[in-house]
Amino acid sequence: MAVTLSLVLLFGLVLFFLLRGHSLTPGAAFIAVMFGFFLAATGAAEPINSLTTAVIHAIPNP
Repeated sequence: MAVTLSLVLLFGLVLFFLLRGHSLTPGAAFIAVMFGFFLAATGAAEPINSLTTAVIHAIPNP
């Protein structure tokens, strides 16, 4: 858990600076995928899934 959390912080920090600097390259895409992969292994995965589900259900169907 400790290694996963530190990798999430590392990839999140790198992704933040890549997006802030408008550096959208294949390398930035890889960082984004790795950030999501490691974030899914943390305790934050369930609240993120719940929030996403709530937002999707809040959107009215036409």
